[in-house]
Amino acid sequence: MYKEQVDMTRIPRHIAIIMDGNGRWAQERGKERTYGHQEGVGRVKEVMTAAVNLGVEYLTLYTFSTENWNRPEAEVAALMALLLKHLEEELFIKKNARFRVIGDMERLPQAVQDVCHYMEERTKNNTSTCMVLALSYSSKWEITNAVKRIAQKVKEGEMNPDDITEKTIDEHLSTNFMPDPELMIRTGGEERLSNYLLWQCAYSEFYFTSTYWPDFGEEELCKAIVNYQGRQRRFGKTGEQVTEQQ
Repeated sequence: MYKEQVDMTRIPRHIAIIMDGNGRWAQERGKERTYGHQEGVGRVKEVMTAAVNLGVEYLTLYTFSTENWNRPEAEVAALMALLLKHLEEELFIKKNARFRVIGDMERLPQAVQDVCHYMEERTKNNTSTCMVLALSYSSKWEITNAVKRIAQKVKEGEMNPDDITEKTIDEHLSTNFMPDPELMIRTGGEERLSNYLLWQCAYSEFYFTSTYWPDFGEEELCKAIVNYQGRQRRFGKTGEQVTEQQ
């Protein structure tokens, strides 16, 4: 059991996940793609509960990208309906967890916007894991918006271009309330970031698994964390330098 191998003193503060493979999981079982999305919701609850129990501070889930708007209209509608149905206030209250959203919220149906805003407000004072849904999100969208906001401040004389630093960009991203992910997990067998947290993952450890999201639960999460804990994070330094600092 990987759960028993996890070093509880070295849990990553922030885990980001690309939840991939719902549609293929369903199709391999002769079902409609939406059936896979329905099953995937259950894994969200299980993984969030596991993250709370492990002491993960932030869990960010790539739920719906800006590119996903190009999917068949029926599938998009089904995904939005699932969001409305399964954002359960009781679960967050029970786990003392917080809820946040990053992404182009204005493109979402008003009903989805309303429930997301309600959940953010309702859970803002909770002190356990913060589960962040990346909804109608892409890194290129996020970085473009950050550049526009910085440029506007320069135009209005609030900021000097020479004073712009990496920290300036960090502060203008939608993720400015949380640390960068130490661990990035992608399920479903693909090995790419798909326009997800590109700036924030500059030094994340990547973990790719062929397991489809509907089959990814607590044990798979612990397996990824054990793999992460077996790596040496150097941040450009040599292995010897890291060892000397420990």
